[in-house]
Amino acid sequence: MKINNKIVLEGKNGRPIICDLRFNETGEKQPLIIFCHGFKGYKDWGHFNLIANELSSNNFNVLKFNFSHNGGTMDDPIDFPDLVAFGENDYIKELNDIEVLLDDIENGKLSNELTNWNKKVYLIGHSRAGGIAIIKASEDTRIDKVVSWAGVSDFISRLPNSKNLKRWESSGVYYIKNGRTLQDMPMYYNFVEKLYEHQERLNIKKACEKITIPQLIIHGTSDEAVKFSEGKDLQGWNRSAVFIEIESAEHTFGGRHPFEEMELPIHSKILVEKTIDFLNTQ
Repeated sequence: MKINNKIVLEGKNGRPIICDLRFNETGEKQPLIIFCHGFKGYKDWGHFNLIANELSSNNFNVLKFNFSHNGGTMDDPIDFPDLVAFGENDYIKELNDIEVLLDDIENGKLSNELTNWNKKVYLIGHSRAGGIAIIKASEDTRIDKVVSWAGVSDFISRLPNSKNLKRWESSGVYYIKNGRTLQDMPMYYNFVEKLYEHQERLNIKKACEKITIPQLIIHGTSDEAVKFSEGKDLQGWNRSAVFIEIESAEHTFGGRHPFEEMELPIHSKILVEKTIDFLNTQ
């Protein structure tokens, strides 16, 4: 396995998309996994590199990336030095970022590393990006399989209550405390406006119902951030999807940041094993 952690692509929204790619030079043709991080996340969070290593060692090329407006920068892609960019993020920007990745891969911008790519693309999204991955998979035929890990089932229901939403509209910004970094992270009201403007496209239920490619849904029964019932909702909207529950697993499947252990926690081991089985057999 080789790693190129210096890939920078030009986003549609005036900001770079920082990527790393694990690739194998075995000569055997292999699929490409694109991994999408969730809200207040980034590609190098916690145990994501260990997960990517495990996927790559099982005969997958693995591309991880930071969404262009996740709050990271070229000089500091970990944590959130650019809170203005974080505040300007929205779901459409994230869908655009995946579009850029797919276009650049298709156009050969990663051809030096992907010499053994078999032209299959598998999209994995964690948490909020689980919903983003499902939407993108429902509208882009270049995606061959889609996987959500602890994925959300609805975006509008995650907005604050009507009273706080009015305050958000009035002030133009809503702050979320980051418990680890202690930052007050802004979200500008444009986030809400974009969601309602594009609510038909951003309807995860309708996206699930449209999906015809293999779909895997994995959810922990003790998820404290995205209720287990949301995973069951996703399953109910696509009866052909494979649903796997991991007993007692929480939102990050045992991961945390920083993560200094050399082995994956048990729930993440199960997560990766089940994902590999699905990708190899469906």
